[in-house]
Amino acid sequence: MKVLVIGQGGREHCLVHALKKSKRITELLCAKGNAGISQIATCVDIHTEDIEAVARYARDHGVDYTIVGPEQPLADGIVDLFKREKLKIFGPEKKAAVLESSKVACKNLLKQWNIPTADFHVFSDYQEAGKHLQKASFPLVLKADGLCQGKGVVICKTLADAEKALTDLMRDKIFGAAASSVVIEDFLEGEEVSIIALSDGKNFICFPPSQDHKRVFDNDQGPNTGGMGAYSPVPIADPALLRHVEETIIKRTIQGMYKDVACFKGFLYAGLMISKDKQPYVLEYNVRSGDPETQVILPKLQSDLFELILSADKGTLSSAHVSWDPRVCLCAVLTSGGYPGPYKKGFEIQGLDTPRDKDVFVYHAGTAFDAQGRVVTAGGRVLNIVGLSDTILSAQKKVYKVIQDICFEGMHFRKDIGMKGTPRT
Repeated sequence: MKVLVIGQGGREHCLVHALKKSKRITELLCAKGNAGISQIATCVDIHTEDIEAVARYARDHGVDYTIVGPEQPLADGIVDLFKREKLKIFGPEKKAAVLESSKVACKNLLKQWNIPTADFHVFSDYQEAGKHLQKASFPLVLKADGLCQGKGVVICKTLADAEKALTDLMRDKIFGAAASSVVIEDFLEGEEVSIIALSDGKNFICFPPSQDHKRVFDNDQGPNTGGMGAYSPVPIADPALLRHVEETIIKRTIQGMYKDVACFKGFLYAGLMISKDKQPYVLEYNVRSGDPETQVILPKLQSDLFELILSADKGTLSSAHVSWDPRVCLCAVLTSGGYPGPYKKGFEIQGLDTPRDKDVFVYHAGTAFDAQGRVVTAGGRVLNIVGLSDTILSAQKKVYKVIQDICFEGMHFRKDIGMKGTPRT
């Protein structure tokens, strides 16, 4: 089969790498891909968010199946468009993508189906939201309703912090219409865990738990980013907790979507907070596989990813079998200097050809070729260095050893990925 992957980040490089192993796939394409993806698939120069152009390409070039990586095309209705054109595609329809494209809709569904989450209030008026802050308890969390590339959530420790965040979001509109409404919710303490499930609309398979590192600096300091690294599995997410999450969170969500909103067929990402008494609460939902969580989950997958996707598409996940590598997988993200704020592009990346362990992978994110054919930086998150090993510490050692050989101007990375899991290993 001729398969097209939509996206251009580290998640998509990892997806393509996993799909490449399938015997069902005869040709792999990616729109628009990056320098790393181009080494294992044919990259198509179409902007990820130009869904009409992507559909046209799929139709005109005989693409048999399309898999969507990022959230924006899903929120824009690319699955609906493909289905109208009688083209095969995997991912949730626009109605189901509301779980991620609207924080307000997501919180309302959680409340309706008694799925544990933080208490919240919704505001579409700047003045009314400001009045609420005057009588609120701190810390609390402000969330823009719409998509903000992972940067629309602000943890506010004081009233001054909250007022600034509210002004940025609703008055100054730093994320445009995405913050026409905001969610103000209680701050939950604990440890974050990510659970990604593959759903066929009624049945689902949960992938191994992972833990993202969202803050830009070590020890969870600095602003939130799209993700600075991850590891899997997570010691705090033991089998008992995972069974509880499946029954009280994932299952209820898929049932609630099916009955009240739309059949959810695709990857469902649950960002959870695990409290000190080991109670899970939903912080957010994404309607696609996580980034960088995908990069520490798919290298552990021993089954055929494409066969699993086809099974989900057909509604036959209940009979699917999945096997996993039991080892730890850890990913550290290398970013451009200044990220998640303004950054420069076009710096040559050196050290990519250095020999490395067979269980270490370099997934490209923000990379491209310059006029001289050199691999250069082309985004905020540039590379994902991923390692498999028996323990978190040995996986760390593999990853950071490879990082020593890679350099580009302004390169930044966290040096503590996975440390939260080490006291329990």
